[in-house]
Amino acid sequence: MPLIPPRLLRALESFNSAHPWSHNAHYHPWLLRQLPRRFGRALDVGCGSGDLVRLLAVRATGGVEGIDSDPQIIAKARELTPPGVPGVPGASAGFTVVDARAGIPVGPYDVITCVAALHHLPFTETLTRFRDQLAPGGTLVVVGCAREEDLVDHLLAALSIPLNLAMGWLKNRGRRAESRPVAMTAVTRPPAMTFAEVRREAIRVLPRVRPRRWLFWRYTLVWRAPLA
Repeated sequence: MPLIPPRLLRALESFNSAHPWSHNAHYHPWLLRQLPRRFGRALDVGCGSGDLVRLLAVRATGGVEGIDSDPQIIAKARELTPPGVPGVPGASAGFTVVDARAGIPVGPYDVITCVAALHHLPFTETLTRFRDQLAPGGTLVVVGCAREEDLVDHLLAALSIPLNLAMGWLKNRGRRAESRPVAMTAVTRPPAMTFAEVRREAIRVLPRVRPRRWLFWRYTLVWRAPLA
């Protein structure tokens, strides 16, 4: 984040705490646009309370598995997810406690997603696992967090600050929130890698991957596995 006087920073933090909104959920519609209307089996890594899993399940004819290392957030995801998917025969969504640092459930998967979780994991090893578990023609979509370093990072952060305040106000309809959204209760940690480092390693592991920086302190990676 750009250098901000401590007094102003405290005021921003106080406002954001009173008007919280999920930056990750903000990118869910964009993420869904990167995927086919129908696909088979899907995996969401670092699923948290399961918001994205429930969205994917509407399209996944082979079911969606959400994994997270936090047993409490997995319990919450199960509580929030009804059995089956209304109006989509045979679709399903399941949740499992898995530490993705040691590996992910065996594929192949037609879709793998990972939102704001990759910086919790060994970057190169995890991307390699994703690549190896994708079915031919499958799609990997990552929404990630990177450490600010260069001028572009700081410009995007400076633009994100007033927009973040406006989004918080609008999404909470100007009222003070009684609590944070469930999706925002998952354990977080600051990212260690810069976007330049992310881009370099991603291109090495995933040929023709598309890394992009976005507002609200996020970057994205989209990669489609070769058909053969």
